Amino acid sequence: MTSGRRVIANLLLCVLLLVQPGFSWNGQGHMVVAYVAYQKLTKKTRTRVGNLMKLNPYYDKWVGMLPAGTPAKYKRMMIFMIAATWPDEIKSDSTYSDDGSNNGNTPDGAPSSQNTGYSDLLRHKYFHFVDTPFSDDGTPLPAIPVPNAKERIDLFRGVLAGSDTDELKSYDMVWLLHLVGDVHQPLHATTRVSSTQPDGDSGGNAVKVCNPGCNTELHAVWDNLLGTSSDVNMAVTTAKGLPKAKATDAAKSDSAVWVQESFDAAKSHVYVDPILAGVGPFTLTAAYKASAKAVARKRVALAGERLANLLNDELK
Repeated sequence: MTSGRRVIANLLLCVLLLVQPGFSWNGQGHMVVAYVAYQKLTKKTRTRVGNLMKLNPYYDKWVGMLPAGTPAKYKRMMIFMIAATWPDEIKSDSTYSDDGSNNGNTPDGAPSSQNTGYSDLLRHKYFHFVDTPFSDDGTPLPAIPVPNAKERIDLFRGVLAGSDTDELKSYDMVWLLHLVGDVHQPLHATTRVSSTQPDGDSGGNAVKVCNPGCNTELHAVWDNLLGTSSDVNMAVTTAKGLPKAKATDAAKSDSAVWVQESFDAAKSHVYVDPILAGVGPFTLTAAYKASAKAVARKRVALAGERLANLLNDELK
């Protein structure tokens, strides 16, 4: 292993041990999205992103996680990868607090929609998903709560393109590094509604599966499809092995399209045999898991390319 690859490997090992899985694509998944995106950023965008990241309150922590002697050419990319996990990191930071109802997962009132930068110490858990409902048994569909991931992506990208302060752009940019990845996870764009779950299954969080133990949430299975190992160099290796996204698909910039794709993928690849009606537990088959992993790899590769296009096009 070259010295440069060893540095990256050591960094990723530290990050993967620190970032808690199970919130969306896990820490590794979000770093993979960021790695893919970083390769596509223009020199100008890389410089702008690097300066904005310095305004994040975690920046010194991120720098401190870099192994001694990290080559300068790798530092900004590494921090960019770590920054993509920040909206999940604050979920376990006592400086921040939950807001809204349902353990902070449902927005409630004006603070939910505010966009005030790093002075905002709310976790905004509901930013991470847009639970578009569907029903197989004719149960009436609930409204989609706002704010949500799609609405925030549209708001934040507008800030990047506008004349707002760098402090606000930094906050919104770091959220975007994460949310673009989130909405490409099928269960971050879907909730299955039924007569027994009229408010939905919370993106599969209320569905149990056997994998092989029978106390795992369906949502967590999909979060972890890019891998959970903290093995050295895993995030970079995984990113380099992803299928290349089609240029025509990567060029699609409308967040509504991204969400619709994930919603469609959930109906065609998530809620299929052996995931039947009800809350389970359902025993996952090898065929189901293989199909799910293939979908996840394509979605993550696409998310990375689209994130790069967004930053290159919007960031001023």
